[in-house]
Amino acid sequence: MALKYLHTMVRVLDLEASMAFYRLLGLEEIRRYDNDKGRFSLVFMAAPGQPEAPVELTWNWDGDAGLPSDSRHFGHLAYEVDDIYATCAKLQAAGVVINRPPRDGHMAFVRSPDNVSIEILQAGESLAPAEPWVSMGNTGHW
Repeated sequence: MALKYLHTMVRVLDLEASMAFYRLLGLEEIRRYDNDKGRFSLVFMAAPGQPEAPVELTWNWDGDAGLPSDSRHFGHLAYEVDDIYATCAKLQAAGVVINRPPRDGHMAFVRSPDNVSIEILQAGESLAPAEPWVSMGNTGHW
């Protein structure tokens, strides 16, 4: 039996805010499906050149009473980046809280506007420990 990964789906409360967050991470919209009868939109976003591994943002037009929530039952999404410090600085400058800073030069966690935990991993070898990350404590939970 063949098995093929299709996508990961997360429910979002504010489609524009969520799309802006995932764009900050570097994802691009690759397709969209708006269902007038069901009153929902599905927006698929993926890293450039990786359309086979998208995140599906599901937005219910009339709201979603279950969001935002802790979302820890979901786990997390993980993305590899070329420079974890530059990525975290960019996110932080845009107002994203760095929940688990990259003190080790290898791993950080942030959360989307819908409280989805996002792991950011340094590609290749860990970067040398650097400020302000080394001295930064955890914020909230991840």
